[in-house]
Amino acid sequence: MEGCIFCKIASGEVQGLRVFEDEQTLAFMDIAKDVDGHILVIPKKHVKSILDCDSETLFAVAHTMKTVSNHLTENCGYEGVNLLNASGERAGQSVQHLHIHIIPRKRGDGIDAWPKFNGAKEDLKEIYARVKL
Repeated sequence: MEGCIFCKIASGEVQGLRVFEDEQTLAFMDIAKDVDGHILVIPKKHVKSILDCDSETLFAVAHTMKTVSNHLTENCGYEGVNLLNASGERAGQSVQHLHIHIIPRKRGDGIDAWPKFNGAKEDLKEIYARVKL
């Protein structure tokens, strides 16, 4: 998609520090410098979010997430990973191209990657009735 920074990185028009790449996906270092080892995984084709992603592309992204995450924990000295995604503007998605953040973790790293929730306001059974497939 024209103007999409992640499409430009995937095509090579904009440089990125490529950690892993296959035919459908790309994993590259996040330039935000907010967490050591922060990696983004994207599909090479433009997909806005998980909400409009086809199953084949989503499977490829998941496979790359697992490949990179395993590499981080098996070969790079990390002890775990957080996988983060925001799908949709209301969820906080800042770049309108599907991307998964991989945050590598070590004991005592001081990272609080889990959101703080204010507590549910609706009855659990009512929500269940609404969301059950």
